[in-house]
Amino acid sequence: MSSTQQQQLDEAVAFVKQRLNGFVPAVALILGSGLGDLADKVVEERCVIAYGDIPHFRQSKVAGHHNCLVAGKLNGTNVIVQQGRFHFYEGIPMRECVFPLRVLKLLGAHTLIVTNAAGGVNTDFKPGQLMLITDHVNFMGENPLTGDNIDALGPRFCDMSFAYTKQLLDAARKTADQLNMRLREGVYFAMKGPSYETPAEIRMIRTLGGDAVGMSTVPEVIVASHMGMRVLGISCITNMAAGILNQALDHKEVIETSNAAKTNFQSLITHVLPHVKDLPKPVGDSDTPTKKKKKKSAEAAPEEAAPAAAATTTTTATTAAAAAAADEEKEKPKKKKSSKKE
Repeated sequence: MSSTQQQQLDEAVAFVKQRLNGFVPAVALILGSGLGDLADKVVEERCVIAYGDIPHFRQSKVAGHHNCLVAGKLNGTNVIVQQGRFHFYEGIPMRECVFPLRVLKLLGAHTLIVTNAAGGVNTDFKPGQLMLITDHVNFMGENPLTGDNIDALGPRFCDMSFAYTKQLLDAARKTADQLNMRLREGVYFAMKGPSYETPAEIRMIRTLGGDAVGMSTVPEVIVASHMGMRVLGISCITNMAAGILNQALDHKEVIETSNAAKTNFQSLITHVLPHVKDLPKPVGDSDTPTKKKKKKSAEAAPEEAAPAAAATTTTTATTAAAAAAADEEKEKPKKKKSSKKE
């Protein structure tokens, strides 16, 4: 990210912060196609800001996506809602698609709840069901972290091992049980779009481990991970993917099914928020495992040693290597035994 982009972030954050008048969000919500009505439940300390008023914000032209930020309290939790998202298939550069989330994090949000409307690839799924995203596959051909990196926002090489926070998944499962609601779980497969997938592509996705397919979410989750945010992802299965049923796909069906499922969706999000609030705050950026790994690898980079220094330590290195080899021989039986036990 260039200095120009950093300046754009600063300008957008300053504008929104002024409008919020001291309100600091804890949770950011991104609402997918047909799911934007949840923002209407945010009534306490409500503040609505049109995307068109915010410096450097784009506007979505996709049906079912409003173009505004809604901040306030939802079930006792300070939230800021991105009511409508930008899509890569709209011709918007990936970095601009995730720009709003960068702003929400800099405003104070430490947790992201990201939602979408998705096609069901898993044949056990049914339209109208909600799926917890346990992992994803990025098949969009692009990554929002490509290009210059601003170290203050996150590391150059972002770890994605725990992109979907276990504590939040557990909280969602517990909430669903309390609401007597059945949740599906699975892997979200992100395609670029805007064309729907072919039946052959859906068979490929299923073979590769995908349970649901869509055209969003993954860029935002990557950026959230980059910035050290906790993430909970929820897909609304709005239709069965191509080739599963003998019928054509239509965005109108996506919106209609989202509307039909919105009661369960809104209830789940609203009731999971207190659990989110009770969790300890995420580890600070300076203490993230990724940065520790980066520091450790930097300290252990032998190729950066000067040739002269390498020459003066040849004898010492050889002796140390011989000692290490001897120790390794002694340890071999122990390692073998340990491996067998595991």
